[in-house]
Amino acid sequence: MKKRLTIALALALLTPMPGRAENRTLTISVYGFAQDAYKKLVYDPFEAQCGCKLVVETGNSVERLAKMEANKGSPVIDMAVVSMADGLQAARQGLTDKIDVARLGNFAKLYDIAKDPNGDGMSVGYTFYATSIVYRSDKVRIDSWADLLSPKLAGHVAIADIGTNQGPPTLFMLGKALDKDTPDLAAPIDAIGAHKADIVTFYVRASQIVQLMQQEEIWAAPIGRFAWEGFKKMNLPVAWANPKEGQTGGMNVMVLTHGGKNQDLALQFMDFWLSTEIQTALAEKLVDSPANREVKVAPEVAENLTYGEDTVKALELIPSAVALANREAWLSRWNEKVGQ
Repeated sequence: MKKRLTIALALALLTPMPGRAENRTLTISVYGFAQDAYKKLVYDPFEAQCGCKLVVETGNSVERLAKMEANKGSPVIDMAVVSMADGLQAARQGLTDKIDVARLGNFAKLYDIAKDPNGDGMSVGYTFYATSIVYRSDKVRIDSWADLLSPKLAGHVAIADIGTNQGPPTLFMLGKALDKDTPDLAAPIDAIGAHKADIVTFYVRASQIVQLMQQEEIWAAPIGRFAWEGFKKMNLPVAWANPKEGQTGGMNVMVLTHGGKNQDLALQFMDFWLSTEIQTALAEKLVDSPANREVKVAPEVAENLTYGEDTVKALELIPSAVALANREAWLSRWNEKVGQ
């Protein structure tokens, strides 16, 4: 009996106490939109599962990457979600570590293009989004990306700033509409510069567009599908355009901070977020379009998402290397022709 008690005591000492798990803290860096939904569907359930504390920092891509760079020697976040191009930039700056996908139990469930978006093993896609134009269907009809600069929308249109994730895709599609879709985006930038007096604002956050449309200050704006939920909630007739030139899109990815103190916990969180259950919950609430191909949603939900194998394969994503190679030139020309 004494021997059994001794063994039991030894095992108890080797077993982590609940209080130790509760002291673990995971700090993540994310976009600022839909945070109430993320808290309910992702953050709170993960905290309950891991017995840890989740600290969430929000902001746009420029702000958050700058903070990662400023704290490169002593990281203050453990993982981040960014655009594909920002993921490649962060990797090139030595801000991220390679992701051990063998530790992600849900990795095999992802669409192929989400498994290694930049071909360097440094990121994993968690959501896709189409980019098109949201518009007041009782005021105008949108048939082309060129309609953004048409007289019918003069004084009633907002366009994404060049520094946002929606900026370059909008310019890319506008270039197609103008039959000048070169990587330098010169023609569409020049065209916007020529019409800048007709543009209400060059927005940096999708929430700005929801507010402006609710106040009836604008009738149309290019947005990512991930922001569609906010417009659907408005008591106004709004529609998602299907321009004749097609739709572009993008992918957001997860990255692991180089030298982060809680990489094991960060990988657990990534895997949790990529699970069929969590991706389904986010899809059903129109927060994210799923990168997990096992997610199944009702047709009325699917029509509001970037959803399904065929849709994913049809996405025209601007290659990250192309975006990074041209970013400075885009910005320089934008400042010259459009300014702020």
